[in-house]
Amino acid sequence: MKTLEELLQKNITIRTIGFDDAPFEKRRGVSVKVAGIVCADTRFEGMVWGTVQKDGDDATKVLSQLLLQSKFYEQVHLILIDGLAVGGFNLIDLPELAQRLERPCVSVMRKPPNIAAIQQALKNLPDTAKRLDLIRKAGPIHTQKPFYFQTQGGNPETVGKVLPRLTLTGHVPEALRIAHLIGSAVMTGESGKRA
Repeated sequence: MKTLEELLQKNITIRTIGFDDAPFEKRRGVSVKVAGIVCADTRFEGMVWGTVQKDGDDATKVLSQLLLQSKFYEQVHLILIDGLAVGGFNLIDLPELAQRLERPCVSVMRKPPNIAAIQQALKNLPDTAKRLDLIRKAGPIHTQKPFYFQTQGGNPETVGKVLPRLTLTGHVPEALRIAHLIGSAVMTGESGKRA
């Protein structure tokens, strides 16, 4: 498989999968649906759909299985996640995800996270130290305006060049934007506002 650098240099289509959670109930222990949208650059090509536990610890395993067991795995060059968690604080082990999938994995954020507020919120959950460790393991937050991101398995400079190519409008790559819209529509009957 070609690297992101080679794909950029030769102007070859970059296939991504973008994962985002659907709206969910706020009570503990509920299941949360996750959409994984496959795009060729910005063109929608396919989808996977799975379930994680709210505030659980199964996100890394579920996301990797969703892609590995799909017909899309061999085609995908890059994995995008809307933030570092799905289903509340079901945090993704970004280095482990990159290792399992043998692809660069990128957590994309709309703005820099409020670490103090996150630390305070995590005190209300079990395994606080483990969850904080997953945030640290994800690596530094990089800025390539208008994107904020953490990456494992990929060169931050290259990722910063790739993200605009995967984005039609605003600062959300199309795979993540569509994942958000579909998740909202399936769970609430209409697509959400903040895509």
